[in-house]
Amino acid sequence: MKIERIDTLIADAGWRTFSFVKISTACGITGWSEYNEDFGSKGLSQVIGVLAPLCIGMDPRRSEAILARLHIATRQARGGLNQQAIAAIENALLDVRGKEAGKSVSALFGGPIRERIPVYWSHFGTYRIGQRGRGFLPELNSYEDLARHAAEVKAMGFRCLKTNIFRWRDGKLQSFVPGFARTVGWPELNWDNALLEDIQRQLGCIRDAIGPEMGLMLDTNFNFKTEGYKRVAEAIAPFRMTWLEIDTHDPSSLALIRRDAPCPIASCETLHGRRDFLPYLQNYAMDVGIVDVPWNGLGESMKIAAMAETFEVNVAPHNFYGHLCSYHSAHFSASVPNFRIMEIDIDSTPWRDEFVTRPPVIEDGEFVLPDLPGWGTEVNEAAIRARPPKI
Repeated sequence: MKIERIDTLIADAGWRTFSFVKISTACGITGWSEYNEDFGSKGLSQVIGVLAPLCIGMDPRRSEAILARLHIATRQARGGLNQQAIAAIENALLDVRGKEAGKSVSALFGGPIRERIPVYWSHFGTYRIGQRGRGFLPELNSYEDLARHAAEVKAMGFRCLKTNIFRWRDGKLQSFVPGFARTVGWPELNWDNALLEDIQRQLGCIRDAIGPEMGLMLDTNFNFKTEGYKRVAEAIAPFRMTWLEIDTHDPSSLALIRRDAPCPIASCETLHGRRDFLPYLQNYAMDVGIVDVPWNGLGESMKIAAMAETFEVNVAPHNFYGHLCSYHSAHFSASVPNFRIMEIDIDSTPWRDEFVTRPPVIEDGEFVLPDLPGWGTEVNEAAIRARPPKI
């Protein structure tokens, strides 16, 4: 068996794109993975195209040998886009390996440990606020809308949800994302008392709607410096948070926040590889390590999880992409013993289901892992090509 071609395909997904790697082999088996280049990874498709010729003619079943070759070829510029490109190729190789063996990807790693995977509703309210006017989703404007939506999520069987920060401005809720330069407040990333009051009002509204038992998370992204994260942690103490999610590039600062926080701290979704994760673990900086499987590749993600286990840290996948990425994250979640909970986006464009032959099945707040070869779904290439990217 030899690799004949590696192609990339990109599809319109409304306010973003979904991107795919297709590995074609001489024996007719095709492997697929999904990646993303909309959020800080522009040019990733070109990097995959540059690395692809190094794989042509190699046996896709020898995925570790291929990965070693790619890592050596990019050693002087480790991480970043190079790592994400290698991960996209690796995940497609695993699909080939699973199909050739007649096994699921998780079975290649000795799994599954679990076949029903608890998930949480991610970006609760975020897209319904940020994408108002596009016609894709029900619009969310007021705190009353927020409470109704929270009650709906609970009624659908989800046992946990994660929201981002909203502010009340000009008579409606608005997203607060200075960390990505999408709203005012950058580059200084300061906090103020009015912002803390807005966060408390938002979380209080959601908590009242979902009751005391359902899980509630707040993702603060890169929106503050250490000082601000500490003030936010103090402000959310009354709401019995499942975790406070923080992005920071300094593990010691994160450890300071965790030391005094009233709830668990989750972090590390933007890191690449074990070397990036190690100082956060050594500093005991977080309670839950968030691992991006499309960025790291499933094999490296498994190694990160194994390293986290030695520090008594559970892991959760970073997963706000399309359906195939949800399968990548589900097989990771099914295979690691130190699993916490899986992220998944429910709100999306109405045509997202077209891109795979088997959309994820979620029952009672759990992703049902199919016992099928490879990832457990096929990619609908015609549907992807029928929706070329617009952004």
